[in-house]
Amino acid sequence: MIGRGRRRTGGRASRYARVVGPGVVAGASDNDPTTVGAVTVIGATTGYQLSWLALLVFPMLAVVQVIAAQVGVVAGADLQTLTTRRYGRRWALVLLASVLSVNVLTIAADLEAGAAALGLLLHADWRWFVLPLGAALIALLVVGSYDDVVAVLRYVLLGFFAYAASCVLAHPDWGRVLHATFVPGFSLRGPVATGAVALLGTTLTGYVYVWETISQAEEHANARPAKDRLTVARSDAVAGSAFLVATLWFILIASGATLGRHHQAVATAQQAAAALRPLAGPDAAILFAAGLLASAVIALPVLMATTAHVVGAHFDWRRGLSEPVGAAARFYGVLALSIAIGAGAAFAGVSPIGILVAASIAGAFGTPVSLAFLVRLARDPQVMHAQVVSRRLSLAAWIVAAVIASLGLVYLAVSVL
Repeated sequence: MIGRGRRRTGGRASRYARVVGPGVVAGASDNDPTTVGAVTVIGATTGYQLSWLALLVFPMLAVVQVIAAQVGVVAGADLQTLTTRRYGRRWALVLLASVLSVNVLTIAADLEAGAAALGLLLHADWRWFVLPLGAALIALLVVGSYDDVVAVLRYVLLGFFAYAASCVLAHPDWGRVLHATFVPGFSLRGPVATGAVALLGTTLTGYVYVWETISQAEEHANARPAKDRLTVARSDAVAGSAFLVATLWFILIASGATLGRHHQAVATAQQAAAALRPLAGPDAAILFAAGLLASAVIALPVLMATTAHVVGAHFDWRRGLSEPVGAAARFYGVLALSIAIGAGAAFAGVSPIGILVAASIAGAFGTPVSLAFLVRLARDPQVMHAQVVSRRLSLAAWIVAAVIASLGLVYLAVSVL
């Protein structure tokens, strides 16, 4: 399960790779096309009004990611494995269901969005790119070791700077932006309240911190002394959360400055990229589409690997991205099956918004379940020994879980009414 040894190379590229740790990759994967789509719609309907809330996501996500990093480093295993060991297969099955219900739906939505981004960039029908994109991602996970996959994702992260560039090219009113960001305003009516629910609900998803436990367990095995590893892992988790929040903020401002100013309704991020062209020029639209593609390429491998890993951990299969295909055939089979389901949903004509809504509902109820397992294990001396998570940190995580569950109930109530 542990990645093969790393080569020591010099130069700027190797220094960049050392700075960008697994926590940053995990945080960036949370900014998947599903999240990009939701934030774009929020910007189009509310303008800059919720830019302050985007910043509030940072402490909530950072708390969860720091706990996940500490569990991965100290316990040396992923969340599914630890749950099976500590609470047995019945409770582990509950965790497995909570993760899979969100992952499968999100994979379908993100694969379709990634193909749509390629279609926008290459001026072709997005359906032509569903299978090639899926096949390329499977090849990356099958051919590359864990270290190889993470190295590729580290460089794909640079594509997220396209969102910052598209934000600048959208020419927002920076005075209004700064006021809305640092002087919170809120309304319980209309799209502002709905947007607040969507913004918090779409950014706090279970696969991100499950992957954090997986990646930290693999990344730090047989590395530095335990205390040093833990300090680096926690700092890395905070950095990943900050990277995500900054990206969300740029997307919100870019869409608010263009679509929000012209009150142009959009249903998906790919529609937003196309709509940006006449409003902010072709460069902004191209950069937004490039950022959307980077989001898909970062998120889909993490989603696929997390799905296969939790299934393999539950059934005690040989697993890990550094395992040979022949030795871990069932693990790689789940990888391929997860992307095949996503491709099937795309070709079946399932509405992207329908998948997005289903994924949001599943996340609202599945994420608190997996988060509850994470916090309980993080406070368990049998799992964490003398390095259990502090009471303050665990209390903050329980509050986050309660907020997400409450948002799910509010979302359902608003949908019904």
